[in-house]
Amino acid sequence: MSGFLIEHYDLWRGLHILSVIAWMAGLLYLPRLFAYHTRAGQGSAVATDYFEQMERKLFHIIMNPAMVAAWLFGGILIYVDGAGRMGWAFLLLPAMIAKLTGVAFLTFWHHYLGRARKALLAGTSTRSEKYWRATNELPFLAAVIMVLCVTMGVK
Repeated sequence: MSGFLIEHYDLWRGLHILSVIAWMAGLLYLPRLFAYHTRAGQGSAVATDYFEQMERKLFHIIMNPAMVAAWLFGGILIYVDGAGRMGWAFLLLPAMIAKLTGVAFLTFWHHYLGRARKALLAGTSTRSEKYWRATNELPFLAAVIMVLCVTMGVK
């Protein structure tokens, strides 16, 4: 295995954490913007000039690169741990299964929000302000479960 990857493990871990923080910020904020956008009304000047621009920039400039970076650095960490530090069996630990399930959910939610943004832009969204407020905290709940499983060493 590449010594470069092993020697810089703490760097990859730090970059992974920073990427996840940026990704989570977007996952938590975009549904809130959708709630405000829905309240302002489709096609209103505020929705068009303000919310649509904010949603687009958040999704494309922050969330997409952060998700890719989180996956990239997380993949490097998995590779280093599996190929050298712990062996590939660590992927079968309940804590890792919970974490990877959470990653799958966050990735699904990211893409769901992308489709919802397009529906808002097209004026075809059927979701209410109440819906977006209710679902706003789903990524945080997933993160709580993931972090607690990993830090508590769920076996």
